[in-house]
Amino acid sequence: MRRDTAEAGTAEPLTPRSPDRITALDALRGFALCGIVFINIPQTMEMYAHAGQMPFELRFFVFGRFYPIFYLLFGLGFGIFLRSAERRWDKPRLLLVRRFTALAVLGGLLHLIQPGEVLLPFAVAGFLVLLPVSYLPRRGVVAAGLVLTTVGVLAGVGGFGLLPGLFALGFALAELRVAQTLHRRAAQSAVLAAAAAAAAAASVGLVALELPAPAQPRIGLLLSVSMAACYVGLFLLLMRTPAARPLDAVLGPMGRMALTNYVTAALLFVPIGLAMGLHGSSLWAQAAALGAGILLLQAVWSALWLRAFAYGPLEWLWRCVTYGKLLPIKERA
Repeated sequence: MRRDTAEAGTAEPLTPRSPDRITALDALRGFALCGIVFINIPQTMEMYAHAGQMPFELRFFVFGRFYPIFYLLFGLGFGIFLRSAERRWDKPRLLLVRRFTALAVLGGLLHLIQPGEVLLPFAVAGFLVLLPVSYLPRRGVVAAGLVLTTVGVLAGVGGFGLLPGLFALGFALAELRVAQTLHRRAAQSAVLAAAAAAAAAASVGLVALELPAPAQPRIGLLLSVSMAACYVGLFLLLMRTPAARPLDAVLGPMGRMALTNYVTAALLFVPIGLAMGLHGSSLWAQAAALGAGILLLQAVWSALWLRAFAYGPLEWLWRCVTYGKLLPIKERA
């Protein structure tokens, strides 16, 4: 049976060589991972008490800008997975429950070395948001995503406050088959980038007004969401240029192994960061060098791994747990 034409999150990926795979979204997910590691390192190493202690470039261009993309893509991937499962299984949501449960266990283990990791919150949001939302009609899913995202910004409780809404919005994109029609959406990508850039500029202007303290975190979240959206629009446009080939070659394999790379990054930067004396320090250049080194290593090993296997190690294990049986990790002939 033919699989869905795109895997935007990390839910049951297509094989690396599938002609139907939407490489732009694989590369976008890899791009998000690149930004995330530069925040996870100083956060886990407790190098700052508040964002104002970060270097300006990291605070303005990276902090809070890449996790929203990751949230959205996971929600999209889960939506694609569920709709595909509905065509083949009598109880497709049972597979989704298994998927969330496995993610919760993995996230709980990762939390032991990386407090603040996102996999456990992903699982919780999956149970509390995506499962109920999956019963709504298409317009209801879109409305739920927009409402929850707005509530997340207005609540001003930090990046995790955006998770339910962006998960639901990603799920709505799956319902609207945006991934499968991405090749026809160049104009929409341009509009998204322009509108998001305008919203980001407006947010910066509001910050400059020095509004009352309660407004500041909400403006910060608005800036995070708008800049993340601008990054998405610009990246998708870039993937329609000659730069697409090298970007896909480097970022595509990393994105196809997003779960494996997210977890292994922590397994690398926690012991190495401690050995480098990053904990509680202000060694920002060294932290950035560590992040760049990890990304270089992951880019190389992801490409090499996917030459031999259809799935990353954790992606394959997650898939086996989901279906309750041992599945092949190599691409079928």
